[in-house]
Amino acid sequence: MRLLVTRPEPDGERAAQALRARGHAVVLAPLLRTQTISFVLPEQAFSAVVLTSANAARAIADHPGRAQLTVLTAFTVGRRTAEAARAVGFRDVRSADGDKSDLVDLLRADLLRIQSSGRAPLLYLAGEDRAGDLAAAGLPVHTAVVYRALKADHFPPPVAVALARREIDGVLHFSARSAQAYLDCAARGGIGTQALAPVHYCLSRQVAAPLSAAGAAALRIAARPDEMAMLELVGSV
Repeated sequence: MRLLVTRPEPDGERAAQALRARGHAVVLAPLLRTQTISFVLPEQAFSAVVLTSANAARAIADHPGRAQLTVLTAFTVGRRTAEAARAVGFRDVRSADGDKSDLVDLLRADLLRIQSSGRAPLLYLAGEDRAGDLAAAGLPVHTAVVYRALKADHFPPPVAVALARREIDGVLHFSARSAQAYLDCAARGGIGTQALAPVHYCLSRQVAAPLSAAGAAALRIAARPDEMAMLELVGSV
């Protein structure tokens, strides 16, 4: 199939290579660009670090407090985030291998003693735009915003042409923000109807929501919110 991957780099290229290895023709057009946000660590102790995106781990790679953080346990939402955490120096990494609700369950199971004994809170390294927060789940947490995702205004011209000519069979969406960016770029380019025509492969129902609301008829939802499940969803040619 002819596929469009809209995921930011470097994750987009990795997904594209995996799809090409399965026999697909892939066009890569990142519709989000990650920007690190400078932040100062509070002068307090933390019991563990929480990461819901590999981008959050990458954002502290050059932070002056990185060594202070990486000696702590890192709790991550999934395997890719866990890999990114290890890459920046975390040694004790525990992955929920799921979505944010799975991560909350893992934190509650492992860190119940924090709530009962008054120990230091969790440090949540978060993105500027995120769905929900760990504090809303009743966890003792301090949130530090360490990155933002900037949306593209337009498709690259070759991608716009391919969509307009209905030369794309499927589009992979890994976040609700990138799905919305896809719709916004299509609207600005005057190809809203054509952009809804391909099959849309989505990481979760939350990711699919903007596309469904816009009228996309062919939606496919991954069995699990991770990259391997997305590759399985697309299959091989």
